Amino acid sequence: MTQAIWTVGQIAKRCGVKVSTLHFYEQKNLIQSLRNAGNQRRYKPEVLRRIAVIKAAQKMGISLESIKQAFASLPDNRTPSMEDWQLLSTQWRDDLNARIAYMEKLRDSLTGCIGCGCLSMKNCPIYNLDDKLSSEGNGAVILERK
Repeated sequence: MTQAIWTVGQIAKRCGVKVSTLHFYEQKNLIQSLRNAGNQRRYKPEVLRRIAVIKAAQKMGISLESIKQAFASLPDNRTPSMEDWQLLSTQWRDDLNARIAYMEKLRDSLTGCIGCGCLSMKNCPIYNLDDKLSSEGNGAVILERK
């Protein structure tokens, strides 16, 4: 077993995060530390990889809850290996593709009507007379159409 020799400050500096972020990740059970005789946090080197996976996943828009579930799916809650990352990233790909498609649709609608059904725009290309769009749901329902 690898010794826990890294301090919270060393990990924070090496990973480019604040110490409070590490405490938060630990509170959310995304990472673990051990305590030395003086009750100070110490980390095993593999925590660097866990934090790298967390940061990469967050940059893709993956929620911390999804990251936590992915980590929990690993045997013995181990640190993800390269093969594990391949599986985890594949699982998130469909979600990312759906969000990308939604964002592209939103981007392409920004200068015109987004189909909110607000009834207030005189120049709306899909003026929502008598709030007919309300039967399709709340918010910008036209954007939600596939």
